[in-house]
Amino acid sequence: MYDKYQSPLSERYASKEMQYIFSPDMKFRTWRKLWIALAEVERELGLPITQEQIDELKEHAEEINYEVAKEREALVRHDVMSHVYAYGVQCPKAKGIIHLGATSCYVGDNTDLIIMTEALKLVKKKLVNVIFKLAAFAEKYKALPTLAFTHFQPAQPTTVGKRASLWLQEFTLDLEDLEYMIGGMKLLGSKGTTGTQASFLELFDGDQEKIDQIDPMIAKKMGFQECYAVSGQTYSRKVDTRVLNVLAGIAASAHKMSNDIRLLQHLKEVEEPFEKNQIGSSAMAYKRNPMRSERIASLSRYVMVDALNPAITSATQWFERTLDDSANKRLSIPEGFLAIDGILDLCLNVVDGLVVYPKVIEKRLRSELPFMATENIMMDAVKAGGDRQELHEKIRTLSMEAGKTVKVEGKENNLLELIAADPAFHLSLEELEKAMEPSRYIGRSAEQVEAFLKNVVNPILTKNQDLLGMVAEIHV
Repeated sequence: MYDKYQSPLSERYASKEMQYIFSPDMKFRTWRKLWIALAEVERELGLPITQEQIDELKEHAEEINYEVAKEREALVRHDVMSHVYAYGVQCPKAKGIIHLGATSCYVGDNTDLIIMTEALKLVKKKLVNVIFKLAAFAEKYKALPTLAFTHFQPAQPTTVGKRASLWLQEFTLDLEDLEYMIGGMKLLGSKGTTGTQASFLELFDGDQEKIDQIDPMIAKKMGFQECYAVSGQTYSRKVDTRVLNVLAGIAASAHKMSNDIRLLQHLKEVEEPFEKNQIGSSAMAYKRNPMRSERIASLSRYVMVDALNPAITSATQWFERTLDDSANKRLSIPEGFLAIDGILDLCLNVVDGLVVYPKVIEKRLRSELPFMATENIMMDAVKAGGDRQELHEKIRTLSMEAGKTVKVEGKENNLLELIAADPAFHLSLEELEKAMEPSRYIGRSAEQVEAFLKNVVNPILTKNQDLLGMVAEIHV
């Protein structure tokens, strides 16, 4: 196992559940289900197919004779016909009607659509659980004041929970896109070599009404509402583009959150989980690197770039089909899902174990708060009899002086002392320090979080409560 390349997505990042969805076993079992569905539909619409043949197909649906198929493919170089042959070996009575009227894309493309739909459902489950954990975090810290940043420069205070609500909102937008995509997934159906259903026109002696029923009946048997109305040989590769764009959107949200967490960990305000025996650096034993958030960012960039693959493939398909999509699809679609699966597991693990350091947060906030509070201080001084224009100029000058003390001399912010020493303000240092209560400067942060959770997030969680309860496993 150590002498050939192994995908890190399988070895390190993706869950067993997502790996199975894109496994050969899932694919070939789905092929057989599609062959059974096609045979049943053809029998129900009047073709000379017996119930005995259908029963034989069902009896061997789960017993895939892989070695027979592998030997046959080495001979004929065609994966679908190799599995038709292998299925026929197990079902001698039914072998003549397996794949009747269909082209390879009947099993290949319909299976791709089924697999992507199942994968999207697993992504939804994990995304909902990330939203659940993040909502609990936002609720817990909705009123904890913290220094906000614009341009990564100190700005008017917010709260830890309000900042988390910004991450949360992006994930809820992703969930909207994800649910829309899942709800719109359709099958290719069985439309023949160029999408014209010519083979079925022959099979059913030109009976248009029966041919019109084929796709809806197949869709129903496979658990779908409908099939795409028209196609070439394949379903439109635009579908792959739309699917990967949803994954890229989730990746972008995860990346943004992970970046914020990495910056906050640098500031020692918030920290991702760090296990007892975890090593942060081979040289610097004291380090606690945000490796999980870094991994989220790293995998997220991969997914965002991966979304280009189906877009380019869709744009370059010739007429009713070319085969230059196949090799690319085998890589870009599964790996995009395996990567987003790993990302969501990491997000769930990180959010569930985020550590907040209120004392560090308060210390940094209070060091900058005098600058933020100058408007309030000026108003209090005006109430005490001062001139607004004169006070504005004074406070501007004193702020510059205090800034120099901090940045040039490396000392503590002394703006309050400078203001208290100026008789124009008529305010004592004690009065000024009373005005430094952080909760006075967070605006409606707590109320906004409460309203957001109540009106947006909680309805989502109630609607999807059957999906809740996941615990993410991180392999490395």
